[in-house]
Amino acid sequence: MHSESARPEDNTQSSPVRWRPLSKVERRVAGVLIEKAKTTPSNYPLTLNAVVTACNQKSNRDPVMHLDEETALAALESLAADGAVGIVQGAGRVEKYRHYFYDWLGVTKVELSVIAELLLRGPQTLGELRSRVSRMDKIADLGEMEQLVEGLIGKGLVRYLRSTGRAKIVADLLYSTEELERLEAKYGADSAVSRSEDSGVRPPSTQASVVGQLQERIEAQAREIESLKADVAYLFRELGLKRPEHEATDTQ
Repeated sequence: MHSESARPEDNTQSSPVRWRPLSKVERRVAGVLIEKAKTTPSNYPLTLNAVVTACNQKSNRDPVMHLDEETALAALESLAADGAVGIVQGAGRVEKYRHYFYDWLGVTKVELSVIAELLLRGPQTLGELRSRVSRMDKIADLGEMEQLVEGLIGKGLVRYLRSTGRAKIVADLLYSTEELERLEAKYGADSAVSRSEDSGVRPPSTQASVVGQLQERIEAQAREIESLKADVAYLFRELGLKRPEHEATDTQ
């Protein structure tokens, strides 16, 4: 499930890194190619139809998209022009698509899984990332997850949108400048509040901004709860234990 054919793992740093910001559709297409290469290698490379189906699936996607073949093809061709995607001939001369993101980004096997999850779901907490990345490459604990993120920060590929408190928020840097600024404004809204609480001084703010900051905290806590539920479900599966029916229903 986690193997990828023709993966020159030892050569990840041999080629110059040449990544650029990606559009929303390119992000989804890129995430899909990486994901499917890892989770369903027997069906990889992907046909255009398979790419579209995977882009539009409802599970493991945020937001859910409704791409057509023309839109997906344009993104594939754009990525291919920059060397991130390759086109191969499948059975019956059907064109199929594979990725070259290891060399394009200059990352390792597990690092690419982290990038894939960020491309498919957007900014996430460390706990969310660990549980979700583990479906492609197992992450032992949050400590290992944090080390991976720090390594990607060093490569200029990810950053913390929120680096304090219990729910650190991680985002990749393959967004456009405008989109990244929007995310920074959204997820970094509690930074000033955290600093002011430490100093005992509350910054001036409108009622709307306070409500927005509280809402961000509630959403972060909700994400953390979902991540913990996923961790528990993973442990039950690993240990071969059967969960109580009401708990199994709650995690779905």
